[in-house]
Amino acid sequence: MVRDYRLNDIDEIVAIWLSASIKAHDFIESAFWKSNISMIRDVYIPASETLVYETEGEVVGFYSLYENSLAAIFVAPGSQGKGLGSVLLADAKNRRERLQLTVYKENTPSITFYEKHGFTLCGEQIDEHTGHPELIMEYHS
Repeated sequence: MVRDYRLNDIDEIVAIWLSASIKAHDFIESAFWKSNISMIRDVYIPASETLVYETEGEVVGFYSLYENSLAAIFVAPGSQGKGLGSVLLADAKNRRERLQLTVYKENTPSITFYEKHGFTLCGEQIDEHTGHPELIMEYHS
């Protein structure tokens, strides 16, 4: 079930973000992700429209929208491969006519996932925090 984020979800959201970020971005040192925990917890999540996927009382995935940007979409590593990311992305697409996101160029599985769900490449940039190339992708309903 997808529902609005609640304040008491924050520990589960941060844990999912950290574990999934480390798994998906093995080309970036895990220390980078760990150094950003407080920024995610205290700034990014509260500033965004965040929804979670809850199953059996446990948050197993989430996404965050900031204006027309899909700022985050993560599923707990143990729950990946079960279609939860597709459910979360479909929910996000239903809330906006247009979505834009950035994804690391080295993150091929995520690029394939976004392409499968109708996102197209519209640019490339360097992530100022990591120095790694990112693709800019867009979706229009």
